[in-house]
Parts: sequence; structure tokens; C-alpha cells
Amino acid sequence: MPEVEVSIVIPSRNEAGSIGAVIDEVHGALKGHDHEIIVVDTESTDGTVDIARSKGARVAPEPRRGYGRAYKTGFAEAKGKYIATLDADLTYPADRIPEFVGLLDGGADFICGDRLSNLKPGVMTGMHRIGNAMLNISFRFLTGHETKDSQSGMWVFRRSILDRLTLLNDGMPFSEELKMEAIMAGLKFVEVSIDYRPRVGEKKLRSFSDAWKNLRYMFMKRFGWVRTG
Repeated sequence: MPEVEVSIVIPSRNEAGSIGAVIDEVHGALKGHDHEIIVVDTESTDGTVDIARSKGARVAPEPRRGYGRAYKTGFAEAKGKYIATLDADLTYPADRIPEFVGLLDGGADFICGDRLSNLKPGVMTGMHRIGNAMLNISFRFLTGHETKDSQSGMWVFRRSILDRLTLLNDGMPFSEELKMEAIMAGLKFVEVSIDYRPRVGEKKLRSFSDAWKNLRYMFMKRFGWVRTG
């Protein structure tokens, strides 16, 4: 398949209530850009797959569970010069993708959407805010980089950088692993403030247990104690 400009990778599992709107936003934002949408689906049973296909997305089935596993599968499927990521629950603003692509055209390697600098009241629970603050402090300590949102799931980056990154984790820590790898590889890493919206559908994040796993993995990764995902 010939290279396209932007591949948008969206992990999903039972997101029928929002996946169609997410795909519509992407198509609207990237009108005039050669793009593909890859929905990596983990055995949805609610019509997510049919909706995604009806909206023009390519569905990549991935029966193995895990946030990181879904992204690895999606990245392997992507043909674009650039890769963009979004959640399937309408939390991230797809209309910012062209702006981020422009920053890559201007010389950046990795753009991360910063949810926290402009976070609206009520969008994120208090426990979630505390967890993010603790993880950000740890991330800055371990990388020496003044990262504002180490847990953000909206990224736009050059597909070519994947060959320079060692991505092992199949779970939620994948998000910080990807950013840590990009920073430690000396890539031009840029954060841009974005609006973060309340999710549509059932919450899947487990604030305390996921934060602990992320924190533990971050330290293990930084000090070379990780050998497998």
C-alpha cells in the first residue's frame, strides 16, 4: 500500500456510543489530507466494529487485551508518514491533528497533547488528578524533562521514529514508556495544550491500580530492569 500522509490509530473495546462521532471528527478535521483511520478492536460485542467500518475506518482485530498491545498492533498496520492517536470515547480533540502535523512538518518529531494545563472543572475526578500529578513528578525526575502531561493519550509523531524506540509494555504504562523513549532518544518532543472532554460511555480506567502500575513500570524502565512487556 502506498504511503499516506496521516494514519490515525484508535484502540477500542465496546465504544459503539462514541466511535462513529470520533471517526466523523477525524474525517472532518483531515478533509484535504490523505489519511487512513485504523480502529484496533479488542473483541467488541456492541456494534463498534460495524459502525467503524460504515464510517470508512479499517478495523484491525486484536484479541489480546491491553492498551499498549492495541497501539503496537495499530502502529504496525499504519502506512502514514505521520501517526496520530486518539481514544475512542470522544475525550480528545481530533480537530487539532492538522495543527500538530504542521509542527512535525516544521521539524518536531513527537507532539503530545497536554490535557492538564487547561483542564475544565468536572472533566477529571479528584483521584485522577492526584494520580496524574504524582506520575508527572516522577516522570520529570526520571527523565529530566519538564513534561506537563506524561499520561496523555493524544500523540502525533513521525512514523519513522518507531525504529528508534524500544516499546515493551502491553498495558497502560505504554503511554509513559512511549514518551520516555522519545525523550531519552533525543527526539524533538513538544507539548501543546488541548481541551479534554468528558468521556462518552463506561469508564475503563482504574485510577489507583493503573497509577501504581504506571509508577512501578516507569522506575523499572528508567533503570533498565525491564526485559519483557
